[in-house]
Amino acid sequence: MTSTDFAKRLTAVASDSEMLLAQLLDGAVLPGETARPRRLLEAMRAGALGGGKRLRPFLVIESAAMFGAPRGGALLAGCALELLHCYSLVHDDLPAMDNDDLRRGKPTVHKAFDEATAILAGDALLTLAFDIMAREAVHADAQVRITLVQTLARASGLGGMAGGQMLDLAAEGRFAAKRALTEQEIVTLQAMKTGALIRFACDAGAILGQADAPARASIARYGAAIGQAFQIADDLLDLEGDSATLGKAAGKDAAAGKATLVSIHGAAGARAKLDQLIAEADAALAPFGNKADTLRATARFIAERRS
Repeated sequence: MTSTDFAKRLTAVASDSEMLLAQLLDGAVLPGETARPRRLLEAMRAGALGGGKRLRPFLVIESAAMFGAPRGGALLAGCALELLHCYSLVHDDLPAMDNDDLRRGKPTVHKAFDEATAILAGDALLTLAFDIMAREAVHADAQVRITLVQTLARASGLGGMAGGQMLDLAAEGRFAAKRALTEQEIVTLQAMKTGALIRFACDAGAILGQADAPARASIARYGAAIGQAFQIADDLLDLEGDSATLGKAAGKDAAAGKATLVSIHGAAGARAKLDQLIAEADAALAPFGNKADTLRATARFIAERRS
């Protein structure tokens, strides 16, 4: 797959995701709801719309396609995942967490509105994500939907993204004296905080396609490799990028003294690790032959991205 072809596929999914997310975040009151407060809805839309590569929906759609699952259900599942991801960004940007003023080149939600509204917007994006993932339009088989909901809950909660965020705060010295993390501790933290949702995005396609256990194990290995690669690439961008290109503050990790694989191995060592991870991702896709060409290209894109 050429870089041009890949870029077209990624852009198409980003466009489709943006349109569907806008529809999901409209003012229509759903059964069981009483009203949709306008300010809260506007804050949710500010946190979820208007930018981003939509990499996680892309991974859901492309992994689902590899297993023969319909695109419509995969897109809806991908958008549910994206809403959950956006909730995490809204909360991560809060003063009590990373205290960021910019996200995707725009004021963060707590800056555009206020802290209380941002907290509630994140809460509402999170719960809406599970509402959507449980809908029959995602998959006709209720057991498939239950598996998706449970797997996403575990990827995003105590043993996944939220737990990883807690480990990250602890590593900054928020709760006790700061100490240097070992490389394995950094890998564990990042596999939870960043990698868990990326692994889920890949696994979700296999779940939608009702893949067998060996196939799910292979796609899980791929997801683990690109999840770690994504974080290393992100850390390199924080070190070497600029705020205008990134759409958020650059250089914050180094300023905060955050422990990353870049801080341990340096930029050159981190890039060598990136190459190793892309090779691991490629090897994990071997059982799928040329059906996995788009996922192979995705791994390269993650390693080479500039924003």
